[in-house]
Amino acid sequence: MSPDSSMQPTHLEFRDLSVWYGQSKALDEITFSVPRHSVIGIVGPANSGKSTLLKTINRTLEFIDIAKTGGDVLVDGQNVKSIRNVYSLRRRIGMVFPLPVGLPMSVYDNVAYAPRRMGIHDKAQLDELVENCLRDSVLWDEVKDRLDLLGTKLSGGQQQRLTLARALSLEPEILCLDEFSIAIDPVTTMKIEEVLMRLKERMTIVLVTNLTQQARRMADAVAFINASQLIEWGPTEQLFNNPGKELTGRYLNGEFG
Repeated sequence: MSPDSSMQPTHLEFRDLSVWYGQSKALDEITFSVPRHSVIGIVGPANSGKSTLLKTINRTLEFIDIAKTGGDVLVDGQNVKSIRNVYSLRRRIGMVFPLPVGLPMSVYDNVAYAPRRMGIHDKAQLDELVENCLRDSVLWDEVKDRLDLLGTKLSGGQQQRLTLARALSLEPEILCLDEFSIAIDPVTTMKIEEVLMRLKERMTIVLVTNLTQQARRMADAVAFINASQLIEWGPTEQLFNNPGKELTGRYLNGEFG
């Protein structure tokens, strides 16, 4: 059984978080907290600020020159802005983006790359780690006999799962998924969802998805963001069955988005 997320301490917290791209405001004073060992769904129309929210957690937003932030993001009570070693932060927070970004190396080396950089060089240990990560990303059976194949030669859906395996290779404490199933067939998506539900025993998962039913299946709680603002946040079934805001109900019923 997974731990009861309602009894877990806060793992991730957004406090009055705002983000601007130049003069355009992408997020407007977002505030909510995420319990440890939970799956949190972030839903809302395209360009509402969902992906931007993810990028503030491990500070990849800093790669965008015109981006600036206000407010705070805290991991285990520590403001991520105060963490001097940003690479250590990004090791703790895995990120899977909507489109796969495969490294120009073999399937095996794609997964083993980060652990090697962390000092793991024992072949048996790496072999076990690579296999476990590929199994968790529902890719092992398809690539176990061709681990030396260039990762970029895989299909789009396989590359997306390879990206997930790579994110899992450092055993992150928080896993951020941005439309992870966009290039994956429905059957494989369901298999990955089952794995992710087990993985929350080891980590906290933040799931951005345009598929409201995916959020309903997976998430313990859901945040609905629209036009840069947090419209509503709460337990999943409460939001779907009895939303507090009319706009939330309209979005979840598919009336716009």
